[in-house]
Amino acid sequence: MSIPSQPVPPSWKDLGKAASDLLGKDYPIHGSTLEVKTKTPNNVTFRVLGMRDSKTDKINGDLEAKWADKKSGTTLTQAWSTSNVLRNHVELENHIAKGLKLELITTLIPDKQSKNAVVASTYKQPGVHTRQHLDLFKGPTVTADAVLGRDGFLLGGEASYDVKDGKLSKYNLAAGFHAPEYAVTLHALGNLSLYTASYYHRVNPDIETSARATYDTKGPASAVNLEVGTKTYLDNAAFVKAKINNAGILCLGYTQALRPGVKASLGLALDTVKLSDSNGANAHKVGASMVFEA
Repeated sequence: MSIPSQPVPPSWKDLGKAASDLLGKDYPIHGSTLEVKTKTPNNVTFRVLGMRDSKTDKINGDLEAKWADKKSGTTLTQAWSTSNVLRNHVELENHIAKGLKLELITTLIPDKQSKNAVVASTYKQPGVHTRQHLDLFKGPTVTADAVLGRDGFLLGGEASYDVKDGKLSKYNLAAGFHAPEYAVTLHALGNLSLYTASYYHRVNPDIETSARATYDTKGPASAVNLEVGTKTYLDNAAFVKAKINNAGILCLGYTQALRPGVKASLGLALDTVKLSDSNGANAHKVGASMVFEA
C-alpha cells in the first residue's frame, strides 16, 4: 500500500499566518497610503508606495522594480526609498536542486556609509520546510529554522548563532495543527519567554474568525493579552473586519474593490475606555489606503 505524499508545510514565518493576517491586515489606522503596481510585457513589475504617518505627518515613499523569469527561476528586485536606502534582492530557485532557493539581499545607506548583506537559502520538500540565512556584517550571525509537517500537525523551531561570540543569541519553538477550515498555532518566542496561542476558523464562505492570546513571562504577573476579530464578506467585491483587545481598543476596517485592479480600504481605531474622555480624541486613529494594480 502506497503512503500518501505529505504537502509542503508553511515556512517558520508563516506559522499562524491566517490568524495574523485576519488580526493585522486591512486596518489602515496609522495614516494614509497609496500603492501603485504596474507590469510590463517583459515581466518587469514596478511598485510605488507612499505613506503619510498621521502622528508625525511625515511622508515616506518607496520605489521598487522587480524582474522575474519563471522558466529559469530567477528574480531580481531593486528598491530605493525616500530615506535614501538602496535595496537589492537576487533569488535563484531550483537551479542547483529542486525545492532549493538561494538569495542574496543587500542594503546600502550612502549618507551613513552603512551597508549590510544577507545570504539565504530555502529548501522545501513534502513534509519539511527549512530556511537559513547568514548576516555577513552583523555578528556575523547564522539563523536557521525548520518546520516539519505530517497529516496537518506542524512542529517548528528557529535559532540564531553569533559566530563572533560563539553562542546562541536567539531560539524559538512552535507547534500547531492546520486544516483547510481552521488552524491552531502555539509559539514560544523570545528565548521561550513570550508565549502566544492563536486560532483561525473559516465558519462559512462568508465569515472568518480569529483570536490570539499572548503571555509575557517578563511582564506583569498574570497579565495575558487577548485579541479577537472577525471578517465578513459583504459580496465578491467588499468585506468588513472588526477586532477588539482586552485593553479596550476596537478596530474597524472596510475594503472595497472599486473595479478590477483598484482597491480602497478605510480603517478606524477607537479607545473604548476613553470614549467619554474630553481628551480621548488623541487616542483614536483613522486612516485610508488605495491600491492600483495594472
